[in-house]
Amino acid sequence: MIAAVSRYVRDSARKVDAFDLATAVLMALLLLLVLATFTEYAVSNDEGLQHHYGELIIAYYKSGFTDRSVFDFQNLYLYGGLFDIIAVLLAHLLPFDPYDIRHLMSALAGLGGIAASAAAARMIAGPRAGLLTALALALCGVWYGGMFNHTKDVPFAAAMMGATWCLIRAARDLPAPRRRDTLLFGLLLGAALGLRATGLLMLGYLGLVVALAAWMQARSDWRAALRFCGRSLLRFAPALALAYAIMIVSWPWASLDPFNPVRAIFAFAHFHYPVRTVMDGTVYLMSDVPRWYEPAYLAIKLPLVVLLGAVGAALSAALTAAQRSRRHTDGARALEIGLLLFTVAFPLACQVIGRGPAFTGMRHFMFVAPALAALAGIGTDAGLAAAAPYGRLVAAAAFATVTTAFAVDASALVQLHPYEYLFYNSIVGGLPGASRRYETDYWVNIMPAAVKDLETYLDATDHKIDPLRSRQFTVGVCGERVSFENEADHRLRWTPDWDHADFFIAPTHMNCDEVLRGKVVDTIERLGVPIGVVKDLRGLSPQARWAPVAVAHGPAPEPSAHAPHG
Repeated sequence: MIAAVSRYVRDSARKVDAFDLATAVLMALLLLLVLATFTEYAVSNDEGLQHHYGELIIAYYKSGFTDRSVFDFQNLYLYGGLFDIIAVLLAHLLPFDPYDIRHLMSALAGLGGIAASAAAARMIAGPRAGLLTALALALCGVWYGGMFNHTKDVPFAAAMMGATWCLIRAARDLPAPRRRDTLLFGLLLGAALGLRATGLLMLGYLGLVVALAAWMQARSDWRAALRFCGRSLLRFAPALALAYAIMIVSWPWASLDPFNPVRAIFAFAHFHYPVRTVMDGTVYLMSDVPRWYEPAYLAIKLPLVVLLGAVGAALSAALTAAQRSRRHTDGARALEIGLLLFTVAFPLACQVIGRGPAFTGMRHFMFVAPALAALAGIGTDAGLAAAAPYGRLVAAAAFATVTTAFAVDASALVQLHPYEYLFYNSIVGGLPGASRRYETDYWVNIMPAAVKDLETYLDATDHKIDPLRSRQFTVGVCGERVSFENEADHRLRWTPDWDHADFFIAPTHMNCDEVLRGKVVDTIERLGVPIGVVKDLRGLSPQARWAPVAVAHGPAPEPSAHAPHG
């Protein structure tokens, strides 16, 4: 009996690929890391608004659709509230800070995005590509750092990547895809649409995949091609119905008119709020950014191993297509890589050609990062495979190069923690080169550290002045009130009156730290770069405290101003 069990265990172990096992271990380690650190991230600028939006959606349903205040709450009605609804419900059920719940939910969605990317790459190029993809996205600062408080962008990106993976799986069985693949596609598409109208892109990708599959199967027989398309789309009908149901439950405005999701996309394309962004030291209004704004931010925010790996995948697919390989597997792989490339290139092309509004770097194009990571895993795997025939020395050198690249990125993220989203690659000289020239801590993630350090400063100074009395101090914040009040103790009170505030907390983003003069009592730094300050303003008159500063060559921000939700 024992011998039989031992043989079964050995046989099972042989069936488990070492790269798959490594990917599973990596995901487990990432989960432990998330659970250990999710409380260290600040409340972001939009979270208070988003959480209230979730409360308004629930109030709309609880009132029997009579409380319609959800449709008048700023521009939030243009977005799905799936994440916010779940977060509000969990906040009522669990005895935890609601923003900690949001951060954990978002981080778990981010892990799901890593898993979906790895699964897509593994399906196309094998287990090693899956592991490389998981590493590439996990060590991508804009993704890992954003997982904790980009509570709309990261879950949306994860849902889109999951739907893309399911679409590739289903495409292999067209015109009769397996029901589990189509229904999972519908579930994830519904989740994406329940967050952003941009999820409608996935319907275009579905049509493209079906059309290509029909062309490959039927060639010049257009009647057969039409039958193929009809059968394929009919199989997806239940999935699309499921997606629509999830969308309208999560997004009340979408339920009012079938065309509202399309209207939302056009509304996004014409946002013209007076929101400023910075690019290479020049400040732009969000409606006036250069056409190359988003591609440029992708080029400098993503690790070089991701960019180069994605280029390698594109070259590999192009070479396969050029050779016109007779092997079906080669042609299918090239098409699947082509689909991943299309999910990156098409929305970027729309942004560039349409010159749509943009701000805060690549935040609103976070959804292309998982696909780029999958391409990076595929391309890096292809590079390692190409090096293998040239001998052990060349193969070892290629492996060492990839390992070193990942190690350098990992080291940077460790040093940046918990501000991993401030990562910039060496094209601009990392964070030191990007400081004050590009978007940095726009979420004001320095808030927990700044408030804690201010409290420590008061413990040391105010106690000496009057050990028997704990006074209250007013604090001006270049950020959101909710973020400050979520961290501050009873001694600190938020104020919009910067003329008479006792202290000032500001990130160095857009030079907000230079708006007011004062004694710097704390500086938050990473990689030798100041990213936030605390200033003591006491003793300075209103006239003396305001500095004649041009914030990144532009006007100073208004107190308590933030970017409208977008």
